Amino acid sequence: MEHRITMNDSIRIENLSRRDFLKQGGGLTLALVLPGVAAAAGAGPGIAGTAPVVSGDFSPNAFVRIGSDDTVTVIAKHLEMGQGTYTGLATLVAEELDADWSRVVVEGAPADAGRYNNLFWGPAQGTGGSTAIANSFMQLRQAGAAARAMLVTAAAARWQVSAGDIVVRDGVLSHAASGRSARFGELAEAAAGLPVPAAPMLKDPSAFRLIGRHLPRKDSLAKTTGKAMFTQDVRLPGMLVAVVAHAPRFGAAVRAVGDARTRALPGVVEVVRIPSGVAVLARDTWSARKGRDALEIEWDESAAWRGSSDALYARYRELAATAGAVARREGDAEAELGKAATVIEAEFMLPFLAHAAMEPMNCVIRLDKEGCEVWNGEQFQTGDQHALAALFGLKPEQVRLNMLYAGGSFGRRANPHSDYLLEAGQIVKAIDGRAPVKLVWMREDDMRAGHYRPLYLHRIRAALDRAGRPLAWSQRIVGQSIITGTAFESVMVKDGIDATSVEGATNLPYAVPNLQVELHTTNAEVKVPVQWWRSVGSSHTGFATEVFLDELAAAAGTDPVDYRLALLEAHPRHAAVLRLVADKAGWKTPLAPREGVRRGRGVALHESFNTIVAQVAEVSLTADGSYTVDRVVCALDCGVAVNPDVIRAQMEGGIGFALTAALAGEITFDDGKVVQSNFHDYTMLRINQMPKIEVHIVPSAEKPTGVGEPGVPPLAPALVNALFAAGGKRIRRLPIGDQLKA
Repeated sequence: MEHRITMNDSIRIENLSRRDFLKQGGGLTLALVLPGVAAAAGAGPGIAGTAPVVSGDFSPNAFVRIGSDDTVTVIAKHLEMGQGTYTGLATLVAEELDADWSRVVVEGAPADAGRYNNLFWGPAQGTGGSTAIANSFMQLRQAGAAARAMLVTAAAARWQVSAGDIVVRDGVLSHAASGRSARFGELAEAAAGLPVPAAPMLKDPSAFRLIGRHLPRKDSLAKTTGKAMFTQDVRLPGMLVAVVAHAPRFGAAVRAVGDARTRALPGVVEVVRIPSGVAVLARDTWSARKGRDALEIEWDESAAWRGSSDALYARYRELAATAGAVARREGDAEAELGKAATVIEAEFMLPFLAHAAMEPMNCVIRLDKEGCEVWNGEQFQTGDQHALAALFGLKPEQVRLNMLYAGGSFGRRANPHSDYLLEAGQIVKAIDGRAPVKLVWMREDDMRAGHYRPLYLHRIRAALDRAGRPLAWSQRIVGQSIITGTAFESVMVKDGIDATSVEGATNLPYAVPNLQVELHTTNAEVKVPVQWWRSVGSSHTGFATEVFLDELAAAAGTDPVDYRLALLEAHPRHAAVLRLVADKAGWKTPLAPREGVRRGRGVALHESFNTIVAQVAEVSLTADGSYTVDRVVCALDCGVAVNPDVIRAQMEGGIGFALTAALAGEITFDDGKVVQSNFHDYTMLRINQMPKIEVHIVPSAEKPTGVGEPGVPPLAPALVNALFAAGGKRIRRLPIGDQLKA
């Protein structure tokens, strides 16, 4: 059996014992029991104390728990932030276990890189880079297979029959010859005493019953009924809510604070200075915000960055005219460009972008005699655990992280500097830990005091032969590095090249005999905090390369799909995806005419996170420059499709996310200040702007690859290519905005 902590409807949490742990009997535990983290079926992760630390290797025993009530609990090491991770991870276990899907529930794992590390990241636990399913595919299948083998062994011993004659299906073991059967729960206690097989036999893919088919998501019911636990739902006894006044310019610091008006407001408890600004603590969020807005702060801006977006583009244009650090070189592109009869040149400009997740940054931190406990939508456990440990002078294992649901992230919650968690920790430290603190960022904080996708400029030149094929390609990329200054720098920055700045360009799949990619990194002169944004480097390289490919096709007088296919002979998987999307979109069939509009199709192809995605956009353009995006057809090769419906949802979501950025997404700076503040001037896609979307998955037996991010890069280039095909002008700067009306 196991001890569970229950919570009343107010979600108040009393003192919990971290020593409460599993006792023998009543269930088969192939995992550590996480006190209080267990949740009712479909309710998502709960809120409670951290699980005890138990020694041992990272093994299947860390991921599966089977109770006497037939419930199969899957311990998920990756954050569920809307992308379907809990469903996908549970599918892998349930497939090999032959579990009844309706009896499978999911819990978030504690912070413990020794057992729950991301296998692609080495000794680090976290969610990102579209790696959740890809790194867990074999690991969780083995976890389920081990549990199944133990149940079968227990049944064979009880019934005195051969294990090979036992059939497992939908949570029931049966023996046809004797007519005996038993549910998982009936055998759990007996199986608990058996050794865990080191190398359990896995199913042949031809025998899959769950992998590859639609299964209901494990988080949908809780989210639609309001039972799902997000950070804003957490209330601890005596908890205070903190809202921070951040500097109006990056690099500024507090010189003086006038807080008399703030302290006089009802509900306000304390005002404290922290490295990032001034925090107001109150009994509730509204009082904290009112108190923050009433502060009178004098800022020291002697070290503040006072640049502007326009000035950055001008400076980047100067840099792009000079040689940069070489990221890829094949042949001699400069020599070919110097003697070619036909040279095409273009410049592409892409702005700073906010992550703009539905749930702004927030977390809850409490100090106690055992250390520090955190509740939040935790995306980067290991980094945050070590950062908070350093702040409080604790051992990393004394920082207990409770992983709740997150209302989106798009990379923001995996901040390499643990910015908002450290901010909350600094507030707790400033009040000597006398109360738990919930830090709440307002939308304006998220827009003006956060971290952004860097602003980039690309200059691309290509030389064409007489047939219009590219002889040479020279691409210079200018922008900030998101890796420099982080713990990843020693691994991901080589010879001055941040791999994430040039990904999508250095792995260009098209056959170009002379290819050179160069990079100018501008961190020394630009002080805007930046980090990964959904699809990372491919969010800008995919746009520049695929729009430029269309320009080359136009110069060659060749159909854009045919032009690409001719350059993809060495990449058959890319070519197959491109052919599929063209076929499903009816590429060769003229679009049905509509009165008063010009219609066009555009195509783009891009590989990111080892997944190949092609998209065809269809648009209608009017004489005054207004337009609609009518349809997007998407095809992808992501290896084994664990849950096709979740994959389609990720492509649809990625297309909507990318369309938001393409149409209007832009963070601009003027004299060092962010111009935008909320959704009225950083607009999101409206429901009436969402096109019809079709998603087609290439059947594959290859190992699964990521799907959370790869749907983003092809959308913007496919869209602007379609607008050009409809009779518009070439768009080389995002967002599109009103450029067609100019």
